[in-house]
Amino acid sequence: MRRLADSLRGLVHPLAALAAGLAAGAVAVIVVGGSVGETYAEMWKGAFGSFYYLTNTLARSTPIMLIGLGVALAFRAGFFNLGAEGQLLFGALAAAVAALYLPAPPALAMIAALVAGIIAGGAWSLLAGWLDVRFRLNLLVSTLLLNYIAIYVCSYFVSFPLKDTSGSAAINQTNMIDRAVWLPKLFKGMSVHAGFVLAAAAAVLLFLVLRHTVAGYHLRMHGSNPLFALYGGVRRGRLMAWTMLASGGFAGLAGAVEVLGTQYRYIDNALTAPGYAWSGIMAALLANSHPLGTAAAALLLAALQTGGMGVERNTEVPLEIASVIQAAIILFISARFTRALLKRRKARAADGTAA
Repeated sequence: MRRLADSLRGLVHPLAALAAGLAAGAVAVIVVGGSVGETYAEMWKGAFGSFYYLTNTLARSTPIMLIGLGVALAFRAGFFNLGAEGQLLFGALAAAVAALYLPAPPALAMIAALVAGIIAGGAWSLLAGWLDVRFRLNLLVSTLLLNYIAIYVCSYFVSFPLKDTSGSAAINQTNMIDRAVWLPKLFKGMSVHAGFVLAAAAAVLLFLVLRHTVAGYHLRMHGSNPLFALYGGVRRGRLMAWTMLASGGFAGLAGAVEVLGTQYRYIDNALTAPGYAWSGIMAALLANSHPLGTAAAALLLAALQTGGMGVERNTEVPLEIASVIQAAIILFISARFTRALLKRRKARAADGTAA
């Protein structure tokens, strides 16, 4: 009963953030001269109005969900991993290279490409963890800056050594992956693919690991009280290494499933333009880093984005209305975390004075 009450209490802030976002969106709709009711009705239809739109929303939520799970894992351990975008890109590029050039049967090549994506994303994330342990380089800063290195390195590879030169298109991209290596679609003629099943299974698995394993307990203990965790024998360096490796692995898997299930090649800027990485971070923050909540928040954010496209198609309200709602949600969540941080600092100052 107490656990149920705690769960319900944990829903207060996400629901309040969503309400604040919808209220801000309503104000924006009124400013541009649209109808609030009609706009939100079209947004709902664009996200869930038919089976086709529903599958589009599920497909859109897949990379957001996987990235959000990786970020949530790092946040629960007390490590601020903001490098999901770079990890996503390296995972996507590694998956494309493995799928294109690995001499293996299609099924084995598909699995190898997914594993390559996980390893590449995890390794890039682990680099930031190593910089923290070895040189005390702030993890938040290093993960953020490593994104830019990843963007330009991946852009170089698809612009020169790995560029598809068989066609006349001016787009920087790799060759097309063989159809036999593509992730299977869940429904014929629809966009959602097996990557969504992987993402949903990963959310359940991460929830079970955090809740019912010793490693999950150590991770949560370090996130809530690092000094107590150190006193209990938890080694920060080792925990950071495994956490960052797994966190980046989720983001790398997100890139791999996008390449194998949606784009069928690595296309320069195709994964950065939709803002998957930052939507994943937002999903983790919105759910307070709860794995199942992160999955639900990813679906919500994907619905806002696909629904926004429906709004632009059928009304005079621009697509950016979805961005307004997401921005308001971010501001609400940021205010909450800033308030919690200030309270924690005041408490530490008071304890120090008393001592």
